[in-house]
Amino acid sequence: MRHLLDTTDLSLSEIDEMISLATDIIENGEKYAHICDGKKLATLFFEPSTRTRLSFESAMYELGGHVLGFSDAGSSSASKGESVSDTVRMVSCYADIIAMRHPLEGAPRVAVNKTLVPIINAGDGGHAHPTQTLTDLLTIYREKGTFDNLTLGLCGDLKFGRTVHSLIKAMCRYKNVRFVLISPKELQVPDYIITDVLEPSGAKYVQVENMEAVMPDLDILYMTRIQRERFFSEEEYLKHKDAFILDPAKLENAKESLTIMHPLPRVNEITVEVDEDKRAKYFEQALNGKYIRMALIITLLKWGGQL
Repeated sequence: MRHLLDTTDLSLSEIDEMISLATDIIENGEKYAHICDGKKLATLFFEPSTRTRLSFESAMYELGGHVLGFSDAGSSSASKGESVSDTVRMVSCYADIIAMRHPLEGAPRVAVNKTLVPIINAGDGGHAHPTQTLTDLLTIYREKGTFDNLTLGLCGDLKFGRTVHSLIKAMCRYKNVRFVLISPKELQVPDYIITDVLEPSGAKYVQVENMEAVMPDLDILYMTRIQRERFFSEEEYLKHKDAFILDPAKLENAKESLTIMHPLPRVNEITVEVDEDKRAKYFEQALNGKYIRMALIITLLKWGGQL
């Protein structure tokens, strides 16, 4: 039985196979319409979510399976004080696979010690969001045809942004990828991303505070919101919430081949005028999330001998 707690749980060849499967699902969806008949996905969302939860549910339904679970810890026995371990052990009696989101970093790793079925980390605190990273990788591959030789700009909240942390871990495994880390000093990537991920990989990176200056160099611009829920005070959030706003003027010197991505939801960091730019791919990115989660569910169930 295999779980997905972080993208580093997957080898590059396994990621390639999953992207290939997702691509086939996109092109030949009818082949997969009943592959999960009789199977059940449990969505245990101890933290609110829209895109991730709904894309998991949509993915399972389109595979012919069923969905059970909760979308808020307040509607589960966690509100009565039940531990994550007990919740997961109990739910794994009823489902074939579990997607779990939790506000505490490391909670899914605790869960795998008790589960009877595969666990998918659907986001744990500010740590990791591997299925969003697989979504991002599928989007990059569909837009660029490769993961090598790209300059990737990551902009906004790089300190608390788990999607950023996961994407850096994934992309630094490919050849000649250069990272441009765009953020206020207070929201730069955590030290461990530099010392434990980027530097050991040998990937080139720069940290800057000005988006416009580096825009002409970028092949991909990955925008993120300033996350109110990660700040300890409203004052700190308000101080940073308008740090970077992407508008058409800032794109004037960007490459025609630039790909603009965002894990969503956005607040005001990308103006609605940018939506009309052909380089804006964040809504296609959201759709890719359904396809890669379909591929992930199939893969984990097959690895566990359930398909």
